[in-house]
Amino acid sequence: MSNIGLFGAAGAIGKSIAAALRVESRPYRVVGRSRAGLEQAFGGDPLAEIATWNPDDPASVRAAAHGVDTLVYLVGVPYNHFELHPQLIRKTLAGAIDEGVKRLILIGAVYPFGRAQTARVSEDHPREPHTFKGRMRKEQEDLVMEAGRSGKIQTTILRLPDFYGPGVENSFLFRVFKAAVTGGTADLIGPIDTPHEFVFVPDVGRVLLRLAESDGAFDRSWNLGGAGTITQRDFAERVFRAAGRKPKLRVAGKNMLRLMGLFNPFMRELVEMNYLFSDPIIIDDSALTAFLGGIVKTSYNEGIRRTLQEMPQRMPQARSTS
Repeated sequence: MSNIGLFGAAGAIGKSIAAALRVESRPYRVVGRSRAGLEQAFGGDPLAEIATWNPDDPASVRAAAHGVDTLVYLVGVPYNHFELHPQLIRKTLAGAIDEGVKRLILIGAVYPFGRAQTARVSEDHPREPHTFKGRMRKEQEDLVMEAGRSGKIQTTILRLPDFYGPGVENSFLFRVFKAAVTGGTADLIGPIDTPHEFVFVPDVGRVLLRLAESDGAFDRSWNLGGAGTITQRDFAERVFRAAGRKPKLRVAGKNMLRLMGLFNPFMRELVEMNYLFSDPIIIDDSALTAFLGGIVKTSYNEGIRRTLQEMPQRMPQARSTS
């Protein structure tokens, strides 16, 4: 029986955790709505136990959580339906507690902090979200920590900034890699000359497993930052140089996002989050680093190299244009 369950496993972070588990030859359960998607991602791994669920059905939640000791919650929702975040975590917590799950780890975001009030944002930074998405993420976090305080389950939160990596298409940086490989123009959200940070996805799984197995990791939250600060422009130019091409960038600022949002619902949803580009949150993860006795982070140049190395496999047409 798998003692760790990845709920919402088919995303980038779930695959990173699964890869870390494979390195240790540890069995695990992957849970999602679509069996076809899970089979595609994990069907070739004999260590993976595949299970589907309907998070709106209490019996289905309990069945998915049965026999799991540590539940890693990675469930995503449509970007225009963040009200689902607290609804789904509430149902998952209820089912997990009923099934005797011992620990739950929420993979979170920086949205609950709101605007940064300090140069670097630690776990103690006030959570004062000024956006709808931030409020929904904060409510999700509050439900997780309230469950932990109840004594029925141990809980913790691992917050991440924006991320990138091999095969990670649900990152706005994927457009940069795609353009660099195909010779196109990279679309970026401006401003692009402010400090930013990005987590290399394969690094996350290793950190998560260390955290899950450490005494004292629960009943609080943790931040995990990237490999230092970098601007979007610098990052994009490094990608193009590594691909052997001259950088071609196209930037959409807040006003352009508003205009595009008249026709594109996703772009409309980005307007309220534009502060993350104009006044980015730079994470302070010194507490996690000290707790784990150090964290290995892949440099941006190495992460870019490894991501580009995988791109032609996903985009065969790139071979004839590179």
